[in-house]
Amino acid sequence: MNTQNGYEKPVTLRNILKFAVPTIAMSVFMSFYTMVDGLFVSNLIGTKALSAINLTAPVIQLVTAISTMLATGGSAAIMKKIGEQKQTEAREDFTCLILVNVVVGLAMCGLGYALMEPVFSGIGLSEEVAGYCMEYLSRYLLFTVPILLMNNFTLYMIASEKATLSLVCSVAGGVLNMVLDYVFLGVFHMGIGGAAIATGMGYSVTAVVGLFVFSHKKSLLHFQKLVFRFGMLKKAAANGCSEMATALVTGIVTMIFNWRMLELAGEDGVAAVTIIMYVLMFASSLYTGYSYGVAPMISYAYGEQNQPKLKKLLCISLKIIAVISLLSAAASFCFTRPLVAVFTDIENPVYGLAVRGNRICTVALLFLGFNIFASGLFTALSNGVVSAVLAFSRSFVFMLAAMLLLPALFGVTGIWLATPAAELMALLLSAGMLIRHKMYFTVDATEKGEERAIYSR
Repeated sequence: MNTQNGYEKPVTLRNILKFAVPTIAMSVFMSFYTMVDGLFVSNLIGTKALSAINLTAPVIQLVTAISTMLATGGSAAIMKKIGEQKQTEAREDFTCLILVNVVVGLAMCGLGYALMEPVFSGIGLSEEVAGYCMEYLSRYLLFTVPILLMNNFTLYMIASEKATLSLVCSVAGGVLNMVLDYVFLGVFHMGIGGAAIATGMGYSVTAVVGLFVFSHKKSLLHFQKLVFRFGMLKKAAANGCSEMATALVTGIVTMIFNWRMLELAGEDGVAAVTIIMYVLMFASSLYTGYSYGVAPMISYAYGEQNQPKLKKLLCISLKIIAVISLLSAAASFCFTRPLVAVFTDIENPVYGLAVRGNRICTVALLFLGFNIFASGLFTALSNGVVSAVLAFSRSFVFMLAAMLLLPALFGVTGIWLATPAAELMALLLSAGMLIRHKMYFTVDATEKGEERAIYSR
């Protein structure tokens, strides 16, 4: 069987969804990992422990940032080489990138333990919440290498046309996480540390399966004799720097959110932010999953220099993102109260804060998907500079400006308004970049006949 047939098929909605639906489902299940922790922690331990999960998020994002960069940037570069018919070189680069991730994982694990105590002792937390933070993170960091391998193998399974297997691994990991959360917290009363162990073991499923899958030479991508090319590593890092920037600045912005909320509403406010971030994270997983699924198709078409395919991929993708955006925003607004009630009792002060905050933040869902797709699009096109500009502006520049200005004017309401305001500004920038770089999708006169043929299929 020709493993490249999926990329050579005509660009239709049906063929795109064959790639995207498994990755959307996979991404949604991955988002459940943290959400499940939150559900069990908030109901079995309390909202103080729930706020601790959000307070540890910046350190976790720092630990995984470099792996995210290498996974996304490396996947685009490798699939471009596959499209150029350089299979052996692509597999050598794949092997090298996986080994680099193992080294990075060990280094980031040590860095996480070194940063843990100074961070949580210096932000004015109560002794109870600081203790929860230390307990959760110290257990989570034990799984750093499997988590980084999971980040990579997820994308490479998709690139190898094994998106269904990636989905199965994600579902299995999610189910294992839920079962272990119940066992560790509800049966053995291991506390918030048990939730971290359950999450780590859930992530490890994809890592273990990936090691077996990519050891077989029948896979489009598989391990080969190590060949280190510094230029390839540099290109992968440059191409994926937008995703690393997103992870890093998301951690920084999360810290700013937490600090401002601690000032204005205390630790209950941080718990409310955590609940709303779960809702936004779930919606983001839909767009991220779609972007992951379609990215190998874009990279392959770009490697072929097939503008008609690229143009149609863009048009269909924008329509899909628009539909998902409208549906997710409507669902979030209509089901705000039931969503919040899953995490906390109606009598808890956290409930009122989270309900009001979620209804305001829901506006961001109308813009969020386009911004995530635009950044992923330019990464797939091996244009890491534009992707980084979009990601950094959206996640840091616009968000920081909104967080500094709006809470000063509107208090807690300004914190909730910051996300929609930042996403709207990012949407305008994304649209401008797509217009400016339309040459990727422009079909010249010699290609018009080919484009008509593709559209007529």
